[in-house]
Amino acid sequence: MFLSIFELFKIGIGPSSSHTMGPMVAAQRFLEQVRDGDWPRPANTQVSRIKVSLHGSLAFTGKGHGSDTAVVLGLMGCEPSTMDPDAVDGILQEARQTAKIDAEGFPDWEFDPDADLIFDYDEILAGHANGMRFQALDGDGNMLLRQVYYSIGGGFVMDELELERMNAGIEPASPVEIPYPFENAAQMLSMSKETGFSIAQLKRANEVAANGEAGLSADISSIWKAMDDCVKRGLSQEGELPGGLQVKRRAKQVAAKLEEGWSRNELGPLAANDWLSVFAMAVNEENAAGGKVVTAPTNGAAGVIPAVLSYHNKFNSAVGPAEIEEFLLTASAIGAIIKQNASISGAEVGCQGEVGSAAAMAAAGLAAIMGGTPEQVENAAEIALEHHLGMTCDPVGGLVQVPCIERNALGAVKAVTAASLALHGDGSHFVPLDACIETMRQTGVDMDARYKETSQGGLAVNVPVNIVEC
Repeated sequence: MFLSIFELFKIGIGPSSSHTMGPMVAAQRFLEQVRDGDWPRPANTQVSRIKVSLHGSLAFTGKGHGSDTAVVLGLMGCEPSTMDPDAVDGILQEARQTAKIDAEGFPDWEFDPDADLIFDYDEILAGHANGMRFQALDGDGNMLLRQVYYSIGGGFVMDELELERMNAGIEPASPVEIPYPFENAAQMLSMSKETGFSIAQLKRANEVAANGEAGLSADISSIWKAMDDCVKRGLSQEGELPGGLQVKRRAKQVAAKLEEGWSRNELGPLAANDWLSVFAMAVNEENAAGGKVVTAPTNGAAGVIPAVLSYHNKFNSAVGPAEIEEFLLTASAIGAIIKQNASISGAEVGCQGEVGSAAAMAAAGLAAIMGGTPEQVENAAEIALEHHLGMTCDPVGGLVQVPCIERNALGAVKAVTAASLALHGDGSHFVPLDACIETMRQTGVDMDARYKETSQGGLAVNVPVNIVEC
């Protein structure tokens, strides 16, 4: 199945692609289904009220991840890519005051966020840990339409039928023929060897076939601009992050100290690691605050790729549009292979699927723009992913703050280390990337649900916290 670079890198808002962006998208889809869908509509009755329930990981960590807020915003007609974070409070206040949803182009259906949005901790829906059930009711409370959606990571949303077809290996018909349809790393390397193309060139050819040549480079550049803007904003903000853990932003303060030493040419032995870390922290502090971020491949791992590119600009040379495109195309090729053969969802496989995947993607991109061969690029991705295997997802208080912010910093450090190790070799290595991806999938299957974004295990239960209501 072809996954576009624009499906893996999506501009949205924090704090979570699966728990925030996904529910917002699902809510929009349900509105459209109610209004436009081909479903039995009883005579002399009409939809009056909307009800929603969140299940599994969305129930256990939904409040900390803003899932309830996201559903309301989606029902009010908001989209992740265009959502203004500063407008959120006003929209939520309107929904609560009127107990109605007011999405442009849709009727004003009744919806009271406090009564009609339920966190169901008892029922885990069969398809995926991130399940949502939407219902449309008539004026007497009779159900007219029910739809289940699953947020499967990275902002991807599927209904029950779509998920069943995906799990059965039934791919949706593609309107175009993709010239290099690699489904795993072995196929990718084989096609690269046969054609003489780099991984980025293979990926670009596929993107052109799917989306056309016009505007492709500009659209890829806009992804980096959104990432870079997020880094810069994160480095300029201070104060306490929302959610009640009383975690303070650190990126601005740390960056100021680093910049002071940089201006005096006093770098120190840890300068590269320090800058990598602060770039990643800046992004994930923004994410935790509900700011604009790019899924890379998820919100929870959004800091790794921007940090590695920012690090390259700081310590090597500023990359131009061609190098940025090569980096992001290469990274997206690796991310697509991981998503297709394992998962990028913390609720499915733990944080190995989020920060681990991001580190693999970043390592591949960095190796590519530093002149690595396709074999070295694949090796870089494998090294980075291998050393995240088994990593759990255990957000304290259900918030994407501890250990998530620092975890992105360490993921960026591992990505650069992996690229460096791969570039010192000739591309031959012991563990193929495909074997590492399959190991991650199997480890995720074996992993206890308490360690998969439910906040029921790990640091989430061993660090005593006192949530202060904000």
